[in-house]
Amino acid sequence: MKILMLLEGEFPPDTRVENEIETLQSQGYEVHIACYTRKNKPKYEIFNKTIIHRKSISDLIFKSSVGCLLFPFYFNFWRKFIHKLFKEYKFDIIHVHDLPLAKIGTEIKKKYKIPFILDLHENWPAALEIAVHTNTILGKMLSSTKQWRVYERNMIKEADAIITVVDEMKVRVSKLGIPKNKIHIVSNTINFNGFPLVKRMPDPNFITLFYAGGINIHRGLQVVIKAMSLIKKERNNIRLNIIGRGSYKTILEKLVKDLDLEKEVNFLGWKNLKEISQLLSESDIALIPHLKSEQTDCSSPNKIYQYIYAQKTILTSNCDSLVRIVNETKSGISYIHNSPEDFKRALNEILEMKNKTIDLDFGLKLINTKYNWNVDSERLIKMYKKFIV
Repeated sequence: MKILMLLEGEFPPDTRVENEIETLQSQGYEVHIACYTRKNKPKYEIFNKTIIHRKSISDLIFKSSVGCLLFPFYFNFWRKFIHKLFKEYKFDIIHVHDLPLAKIGTEIKKKYKIPFILDLHENWPAALEIAVHTNTILGKMLSSTKQWRVYERNMIKEADAIITVVDEMKVRVSKLGIPKNKIHIVSNTINFNGFPLVKRMPDPNFITLFYAGGINIHRGLQVVIKAMSLIKKERNNIRLNIIGRGSYKTILEKLVKDLDLEKEVNFLGWKNLKEISQLLSESDIALIPHLKSEQTDCSSPNKIYQYIYAQKTILTSNCDSLVRIVNETKSGISYIHNSPEDFKRALNEILEMKNKTIDLDFGLKLINTKYNWNVDSERLIKMYKKFIV
């Protein structure tokens, strides 16, 4: 069986997509992936047995994606690309990653009479609602949240199967009128083969807080930095390491300077996975400070499972899915997402060992038995077997 995956972005890397491909290949399926490139990568490449088809995208067409529900340019780019591939190959299934390209998946399904799988990594309408670029005057004109919610409702009804990353997202999609047996949860859990666990000891002279990921306003690091200013008045041994990059970094650096936290907060830039694992091992507490929204209530960052696997206490904001997982695994505690004062309260609760529910050994046990890619890959395989003729 030949599978064509559509990915709106560069590939590789993409941990989730790579995990899914590896699982499908283990069942003997031939996996192709169609994606764009803005970096002049080869039009055709074989990567870990995956056949990659790329098409260069101009800046104009790339930027037109924000208004794709109003103007045809972006979808036309993909239509031409995908129909050309179907003339060269006979695919049995089309697997679309994320909502925007669902329209192409629907058209392909109808034209070639093949199943259409829609893999929802994100709550796309909610993500656009809080995105910086869609909250400008032009962005609001080109990208209406109401239009995206109508588009989502129409597209998910056309899909033969829908993949979500967490229970909360499954519940949300089912409320849109989709039968629950059509919705499958394949989480962003840890692939033991892909995460190089490093064993090192934290510096005993400090309590080291760890953050890794994108740096934008919705990741909530500004709340943590403001909390650091409050904490500094009581404790002089707390430091924060921030790993990653993003457009909000400059604003955060100014905030650190204004609050006189340059000795306490370190921006370490982008690191590869092995370096991240090393820095995590040298930390005491791992942070997931996302601002609470409809999007983050339905999200499942793979870092949460990495933190539990590394047996690090987690301090997370009170997003629904994050709180559920942290509480179930007994791996940490939560705080009110936009409150520096409550962050300080939660951190002190951890440091003073007032919370008796944290059990990092129990969390590791659940990682080994429930929250790992071996379990989720079986769910993916089970779903795919429904489409084998």
